[in-house]
Amino acid sequence: MQHPNQPIARDIVLIGGGHSHVVVLKRFGMQPEPGVRLTVICTDVHTPYSGMLPGYVSGHYSYDDVHIDLARLAVFAGARLYHDEVVGIDRVAQKVLCRNRPPVAYDCLSINIGSTPRLSVPGANEFATPVKPITRFNQRWLALLARVQQHREGLLRIAVVGAGAGGVELLLSMQYRLRQELTSRGRDPELLQFHLLSAADSIMPTHNARVRQKFVSVLAERGVQVHINAEVTRVEAAQLLCANGLALEADEVMWVTQACGAAWLQGTGLALNEGGFVQVNNQLQTLTDPAIFAAGDIADMQNYPLEKAGVFAVRMGRPLADNLRLSVQGRALQTYRPQSRWLALISTGNRYAVASRGALGFWGDWVWRWKDWIDQRFMRNFSEFPAMPAKVAATPGSSQMLLALKPDEALQAISAVAMRCGGCGAKVGATVLSRALSQLPVVPRGDVLIGLHDPDDAAVVRVPPGQALVHSVDFFRAFIDDPYLFGKVAANHALGDIFAMGAQPQTATAIATLPPGMETKVEDLLFQMMSGAVAVLNEAGCALVGGHTGEGSELALGFAVNGLIDECLVNVTRKGGMQPGDVLVLTKPLGTGTLFAAHAQVAAKGRWIDAALQSMLQSNRQGAQCLREFGATACTDVTGFGLLGHLVEMTQPSGVDAEIVLSALPLLDGAQDTVAAGIVSSLQAANVRLRRALRNQDAFVSHPRYPLIFDPQTAGGLLASVPAENAKACLAALQGLGYDHAAIIGRVLPQGDAQPPISLTP
Repeated sequence: MQHPNQPIARDIVLIGGGHSHVVVLKRFGMQPEPGVRLTVICTDVHTPYSGMLPGYVSGHYSYDDVHIDLARLAVFAGARLYHDEVVGIDRVAQKVLCRNRPPVAYDCLSINIGSTPRLSVPGANEFATPVKPITRFNQRWLALLARVQQHREGLLRIAVVGAGAGGVELLLSMQYRLRQELTSRGRDPELLQFHLLSAADSIMPTHNARVRQKFVSVLAERGVQVHINAEVTRVEAAQLLCANGLALEADEVMWVTQACGAAWLQGTGLALNEGGFVQVNNQLQTLTDPAIFAAGDIADMQNYPLEKAGVFAVRMGRPLADNLRLSVQGRALQTYRPQSRWLALISTGNRYAVASRGALGFWGDWVWRWKDWIDQRFMRNFSEFPAMPAKVAATPGSSQMLLALKPDEALQAISAVAMRCGGCGAKVGATVLSRALSQLPVVPRGDVLIGLHDPDDAAVVRVPPGQALVHSVDFFRAFIDDPYLFGKVAANHALGDIFAMGAQPQTATAIATLPPGMETKVEDLLFQMMSGAVAVLNEAGCALVGGHTGEGSELALGFAVNGLIDECLVNVTRKGGMQPGDVLVLTKPLGTGTLFAAHAQVAAKGRWIDAALQSMLQSNRQGAQCLREFGATACTDVTGFGLLGHLVEMTQPSGVDAEIVLSALPLLDGAQDTVAAGIVSSLQAANVRLRRALRNQDAFVSHPRYPLIFDPQTAGGLLASVPAENAKACLAALQGLGYDHAAIIGRVLPQGDAQPPISLTP
């Protein structure tokens, strides 16, 4: 995470992670704009590079080779990455509407979401697979690949609808890979039959005659059946019906025809063309709203009709970045003039490519090698990042940004960087606080007599007769740049102690630290963070009743949580109570410490971080209930002290020893890779001191999983001892509840004489 030295004055929000926006992120990473914050909202954490996708289908490249890791790029750029789906824009309030989170405020907005398949033909949506979005296509492609690998007899008919360059290239790449799969297994590749359907009277109509004829020859040589003047009018379960009367049997249909703009754009009030694409001027600014820009396939340049090709999206990146920067500075924008001709390098699947530019056309193995060199060089721009010098704070009075602010905003910005007070002078302003908190839909509870929406000096809460209070507190600084998800994780983490002891959460008070800044930015940050937290607290039936906010250099959040439990303590699951013969059950995988240390160093894959967050967002409530139902004798949640530290806390009061099976430890994807690279949490060194509790550590220091028993966890799983006879049934029940990584990781032993309490086995 990057922490700006200057308060945020302007927000640039990027919808989508397309080719133009990755260039914007790289350029802002190389040259940050003081006072400007970037936020990317995208449904995927990996964005595909269209130029290399045919090579991926052909088997020449891996998934990672052809995808830009948006999470790593966002960290480099100092941008926030919100993994969500955009459903609209409120242009009056200047907010982006998302499906699963609160609206995201912007001062300047850019849209780069590509195109959406036009599946208006009856049956196409049910029985055809569009090439976009790539994520959906990839799932279907992998399923087809597995199907062909198992195919043994009878014809398997594969049809591609759409005979532009994209459709031809996809078909040839699929054919090459699938025939190779059958040949490598000693089966007849002629079991596969390929069809290409064009609604026009030729293939690849936007390319010159020489290039078209070359591909006609290639398709004929490969045995592809080409159907021209074959406009598909209906798609059925295993058949394509065409306007010319053709009825073509097909077991798999790929759809590569003209696309359109996303449906949600229709409700934005932005000027759109007949295809639903956003109309923009020569500055890539929408015709309707000067605060909104668009680029790539989704943009329709009024003065330059462009083909939907990745080359234009890439070329738009630089002028888009410049104009976004100029826009928030309040300066005149630059004009973008796209090239009139461009070079297209179209592969034929088998490491052979055809070059097409205007009236020129040439081909060969060397063209593919040239294309590969160009593509690999492009991808390195977004996977290899230079070490950046420390950022120097800009002086408010000299910043171009202040010139673009309204007078009251400029005063706020100058005030935000003034020397900050301590004590109660460091509290967040009352107006900001009340506005942000008044919007939170806190769960109502009858035992809360005075709470958040009836503010006083303190909350007043009733303790029901026969019950006792369970108290716990947790607090930590942000480790991700998404305040909404951070709020969710912080609340989930704080509830962990309550669930581990078998209590039911009742109320929570928040402790938040927010970086100083303009009131509107601080208010939005607080609202985003607390919205995430309240969503988790509400789901647990826990009412937020108040809290305290203060200024600090970094965003941080914690909660003091109260829970209720039978005052006789009959249902309390404590750390002590382990019995020899019990087995050790862990409900979640390990690795959050090393993964987020790597994330901060731009060294973790986006999908690793995404999976880690999903694990951290999973509540321990059902897991704790399940463990108690199967007779857990002791339980704790695994957090900052790591697996070993929390196990020591259990063995000591229980008067037992324990054994950990290293190979049985469930791990988050990538955790072993980042630990092997020497990337560990800053708390790791303190946790490693607990190695004195290991009786045979010398034999396992070199084991690849050894460092992970010290890895500090955030919102980690539950560690419990369960009677051996119940262990398998308990594990099955946990996995049935969604704790997919729950595992038996060791056993409880009788206490030895003068021995460290814990041993390791491979």
